[in-house]
This record gives sequence, C-alpha cells and structure tokens, in this order.
Amino acid sequence: MIMTTISIPITSKQESFIKSLIKRGTVANKAHAVRRALDLMAEEEVVLRVLKSQQEAKEGKILRGDLDDLVKLF
Repeated sequence: MIMTTISIPITSKQESFIKSLIKRGTVANKAHAVRRALDLMAEEEVVLRVLKSQQEAKEGKILRGDLDDLVKLF
C-alpha cells in the first residue's frame, strides 16, 4: 500500500481528543487516529447509500449503483 502524507490544521479540542485516544490506547498515534476516522467515514457512506437504496426500493424507484463499487470504498 502506497501512503502519502497530508498536513491539516485541527483545533485544540480535536488535538486533545486525539491525545486522549492515544493515552487510552485506542489509537497508536495521530496518523492512526486520522486514518481510523477516514475509514469510519467510508463505512458510514456505504451504510447511507444502502439505506438510500432501500428507501428507493420501497418507493418503487430503480436502484442505482453497484455493490462492487460500494465495497471499493474500503
């Protein structure tokens, strides 16, 4: 896996939260916290798309999208 580095400004509240996650052992370091947050956002996106598809099916609409594409988000 090829990784790139990004630099993002965060608030002091966000930094404190990350430090508390590290202290509790939830994440290994700041980068791990950000990667984990991004993974959770990707999972949430998939769930939202599935829920939208289910709602469209209930409304009799044609389902759009490909489950293989949804899986690629991970």
